[in-house]
Amino acid sequence: MTATATPSKPQRGWTRTIGEIATAFLIVMAGKAALAEPFYVPSASMEPTLLIGDALLATKFSYGYGTASLPMNVSVPTSARLFGKSPERGDVVVFRWPGDTSQAWVKRVIGLPGDRVQMRDGRLWLNGTPVPVSEDGFGDAENEDGGTLPAARYTETLPGGHSHTLFKLRTHGALDNTAEVTVPPGKLFVMGDNRDNSADSRVPVAEGGVGLLPVDNLVGRVDTVLGSWDIAARHQPIWNWPSGLRLSRMFSSVR
Repeated sequence: MTATATPSKPQRGWTRTIGEIATAFLIVMAGKAALAEPFYVPSASMEPTLLIGDALLATKFSYGYGTASLPMNVSVPTSARLFGKSPERGDVVVFRWPGDTSQAWVKRVIGLPGDRVQMRDGRLWLNGTPVPVSEDGFGDAENEDGGTLPAARYTETLPGGHSHTLFKLRTHGALDNTAEVTVPPGKLFVMGDNRDNSADSRVPVAEGGVGLLPVDNLVGRVDTVLGSWDIAARHQPIWNWPSGLRLSRMFSSVR
């Protein structure tokens, strides 16, 4: 009797391929959960620091890990953080919006636990002292349809020495005067750099703002803009869309 070779089973090849794909997917997801995750800026609330169309990289190890660190656009209860570290005033952070934790928002940390925060006539006060601010000319603030508005530009210096640029669209904005708030333990006071176009800790969650942000909602710190595309280019013919790439913002640092 002549021996015949047993043909290999093709399903073993498929099983191996599926396993390799699953392994690669898990490695990518683990990296996004543990190291960093990209995010896209859809609004003008952080101008001029962040522009509509910026792609950000949020480092997750900066503040430790919790369910808010999961790399999935799902609504899950927040948990206490492992290896948790407190942000510093001036940090730009990505967080899960308390009103719907499937949404990721980005703002700047202004007040830490124990701080007293207030707006008076458009100027920020911390712990009973006005935060130093200086005029820095004018700029163009984008809006979501790709148009621009003129905005006064200022440089604000927080306690500890962190300086950043902000926009003021109006002399008397709706959020220019607020009651003094003491930030409780486990919470943060966050604001957008586009002070007249930001629903932040000055606005309660029930009214579409952030309210006092739970530290456990933090996803990570924004250190880098990976790339950027000017949304105004979408009004041009498709072959002109590459002109919307903001090459100067690629791999730029965020302050």
